Amino acid sequence: MSHPYTDLPSRAFWRTAVAEADRDAFPGLYQPRFAIDAQTRVATAGSCFAQHIGTYLKAAGCRVLNCEPRPRGMTENIARRFQYGLFSGRYGNIYTARQLLQLLQEVHTGRVDTAHVWPLGDRFVDGLRPTVEPDGLASAAEVNALRTQHIEALRGMLGRTDVFVFTLGLTETWEDRDSGRVFPVCPGVAGGQYDPGKHIFRNFTQAEVLADLHEIQAILQAIRPGIEILLTVSPVPLTATAAEDHVLTATTYSKAVLRAAAGEFVATTDDTDYFPSFEIITAPASGGPWFEPNMRSVRTEGVEKVMGIFLTAHNLLDGTHDPAPDTAPSPDDDGDEDDDLVCDELLLQAFSK
Repeated sequence: MSHPYTDLPSRAFWRTAVAEADRDAFPGLYQPRFAIDAQTRVATAGSCFAQHIGTYLKAAGCRVLNCEPRPRGMTENIARRFQYGLFSGRYGNIYTARQLLQLLQEVHTGRVDTAHVWPLGDRFVDGLRPTVEPDGLASAAEVNALRTQHIEALRGMLGRTDVFVFTLGLTETWEDRDSGRVFPVCPGVAGGQYDPGKHIFRNFTQAEVLADLHEIQAILQAIRPGIEILLTVSPVPLTATAAEDHVLTATTYSKAVLRAAAGEFVATTDDTDYFPSFEIITAPASGGPWFEPNMRSVRTEGVEKVMGIFLTAHNLLDGTHDPAPDTAPSPDDDGDEDDDLVCDELLLQAFSK
């Protein structure tokens, strides 16, 4: 008797695809819809976990773009503090699809948003990327001049990008009531002042994230026809939630929304793909545990597993490059488990009681 399950491949069944499979390699888990090779020009953006993708791709010999390299003579430790080289642009962490969309709108239109300069003591920061200048700048004019340079640099980079990799991190954000602009962190955390009459808490729905992803694709295609988009979802839980929920259930909601939106987006579009880093780290069936004792930071072994599966699927492990970059703490590290990543969201931990 015939039915739709008769001729399905082994990856479709739990026993053959998981229980009895080589769970180090997970054959069939990720089948790329488009190729990434040593000649592919890749741009990366997203939440903290996205920093790993660029690092490993570079170690594998890929052309990871960097449109805002560190100044000549700047040491690596200082460069990380000022967020050079973490992503393909010096935009800092981009946690939500709406944050990326609004940045791309600036790039595409050329209309630079200069309305969100925040005070930091007697200095100033860009409220749309407040931690890239941790000591602040001397004037609002200087902040806006650097933002204009930033947007121009991104326009040039995106115009030659083949694959844009974006890691979705959060659904929660804070929005300016008047303009609708969203911020990477709540005003008052890394500069600026929180004003309940001016700043609104938003927790995006699946439909909103999906709509934003479609607009992101439209803008990227307008800037660079034929560009391909690779989505991932960060497995890292929320540091804190402003929703009226326990942080565990808030995390579950956020990740479920992002995963559902990413899945529907890829299923209904061309030139897009999804890589299951979230599933590899969070599913008990993949081994582990892949989290540090704080249950939030992903262990190096977990990152290596994720990126090993990714690089293998793209035939980028040819033995000529080191697939596992040096992630040992630098001499200036203080031993914090999250020091290998730069995460704006971690600033919220300082306010816990």
